[in-house]
Amino acid sequence: MTLTSTQPGTLKIDFVSDVSCPWCIIGLKSLEQAIDRIGGDIKTDIHFQPFELNPNMGSEGQDITEHIAEKYGATPEQSASNREAIRARGAALGFTFSMDKRGRIYNTFDAHRLLHWAELEGKQYALKTALFDAYFTNGQDPSSHEVLLALAEQAGLDKARAQQILSSDEYAEDVRLQEQFYLNSGIHSVPAVIINNKHLISGGQPPEVFERALRQIAAGN
Repeated sequence: MTLTSTQPGTLKIDFVSDVSCPWCIIGLKSLEQAIDRIGGDIKTDIHFQPFELNPNMGSEGQDITEHIAEKYGATPEQSASNREAIRARGAALGFTFSMDKRGRIYNTFDAHRLLHWAELEGKQYALKTALFDAYFTNGQDPSSHEVLLALAEQAGLDKARAQQILSSDEYAEDVRLQEQFYLNSGIHSVPAVIINNKHLISGGQPPEVFERALRQIAAGN
């Protein structure tokens, strides 16, 4: 595993996340607002790193309420309350969670393989945000190759090349190595935002938390 590099004087941000993690899109929207507030004062370079909340999830997926009950012991009432809290946080940040359209949890490994390739093509940000929109807003299945191909094309990537990748094991080892690197580094929940390889901000923090951290790190404090 090699750490990503960036230009001198720019804050390198490794955003460790899963495309099926609601707090990850909340964290990303907060981070985006923080960067907007900073304006041109501080340059940033975001790299999305893979993390699978459910690496053993089958191709058919699982009902969300059932999954949350099994994994966290949450009652249907607690699950509904948590989903409403997430919806409200997203709305406050300008992101739409369509809870009525999102009833299942899916395997996301192939999405991470495409994201790895998309970074090499300079299209990773576009694909990552398209994946978040597809799952959380439109209720689409991020494990579906048909969905992934459409999103790759939407992000400006070559659809035929995406099909070639999805039809093979290409980038599988790269993704596994990256996932293991972050697990070995102590990352066991996401989002995990790592700045300049050493400063960790965990969770879907408010914009002001990210803004303060970015300013402090840029100032060398």
